[in-house]
Amino acid sequence: MPPEHLLDILQKGVVETEYGVMRWSSNYTFLLGLRHDNAEMMAVYKPQRGERPLWDFPDGTLCYREVAAFETSHELGWEIVPPTVLREGPHGIGSVQAYIDHDPEVNYFSFTEHMHPQLRRISAFDHLVNNADRKGGHCLIDRDGHLWGIDHGITFNVDHKLRTVIWDFAGQPLPEDMLADIQRLCTYLDDPSSDYRKKLDGLLDAREITAFQRRIQKMLHSGQFPQPGRGPNYPWPPV
Repeated sequence: MPPEHLLDILQKGVVETEYGVMRWSSNYTFLLGLRHDNAEMMAVYKPQRGERPLWDFPDGTLCYREVAAFETSHELGWEIVPPTVLREGPHGIGSVQAYIDHDPEVNYFSFTEHMHPQLRRISAFDHLVNNADRKGGHCLIDRDGHLWGIDHGITFNVDHKLRTVIWDFAGQPLPEDMLADIQRLCTYLDDPSSDYRKKLDGLLDAREITAFQRRIQKMLHSGQFPQPGRGPNYPWPPV
């Protein structure tokens, strides 16, 4: 199903079934069944009121960051983050994301080298959005072999927060096609009149967008996958 169709269902779909809480999540997360114009889909709903307070992220902003991560992935053309919208749900406003049907026994730690082309994109993406929680279990392969990344509620912090298990490519040159995509993203982000910038202005604050611009410029200047820095570089637990 095309992303535009999925987004339409996610935004306008009637909640026909609330399957319950996904109990392994750190914040309240619900699995929903949606219907719109005779089309059905399953979705992951993270209400704002169910977000656990964090000392280093403003309260009530995680659902906005989930959507900002999708918009960035979509603008890059990398399709890492499943289609995600911000809308009202059974428990108030929150992010609603397309559910990815996958084998829960398969994650980053079981991948072979044939996944490296897709992993490179996720690795670069996490550096750009400053992902503080890229666990191995946040990398899902759907039934068609496409690699998705989920759980982007703690991204786009002003301060360096990157925690990821994907350091396979540290110090390697970024592929030319990825650099071109990042440069295009930079152009749209720097243009206050672009649709992408307008969307981000409604999801992140000005300081977070400025920090995002700096991370993009740094990656374009180096042309490489960043190296681990000082301090914690891995999430815990890693899966």
